[in-house]
Amino acid sequence: MEKVLLLHSSSDGQTVKILRRIEEALGEDCACELVDLNNVTSVNFADYSRVLIGASVRYGHLNKKLYQFIEKNLTALEQAKVGFFCVNLTARKEGKNTPETSAYMLKFLKRSPWQPKLQAVFAGALRYPRYNWLDRVMIQLIMRITGGETDTTKEVEYTDWEKVKQFASQFKAI
Repeated sequence: MEKVLLLHSSSDGQTVKILRRIEEALGEDCACELVDLNNVTSVNFADYSRVLIGASVRYGHLNKKLYQFIEKNLTALEQAKVGFFCVNLTARKEGKNTPETSAYMLKFLKRSPWQPKLQAVFAGALRYPRYNWLDRVMIQLIMRITGGETDTTKEVEYTDWEKVKQFASQFKAI
């Protein structure tokens, strides 16, 4: 059985939900281990046949722990079968939902010494009722500016699950 590491840096849980869907798509011949990137001290990449990293964008930034992990594990990342995806609300819009067109992915690739061969960008979820007051107000303002949902009683999931399934197939094939 193939052992797969699923690392995540998730703000509100949508990245974890996406990883769980990928785990399902990988099938029963893969034993997946889901680990929060914020709690990782070290990873023995030799223990896994492949590694997938999913990270969410919050207020325009990926978690600094992601960059610290990359710097610490750069050689292993470059040698292993690894995929990377980022999750953000901007990706709900056509033309901002691919690695080539996502400002966040381009920013990541510019800042990161690691250039993952397999990349994806997924739209996240808007979960107003779960946010604290400040996040709710700030995200509502951002959504108003970008033409998104502003009703703070709503939860909207923008993730394209078919796209996630296709990415899982690509990840399994690397």
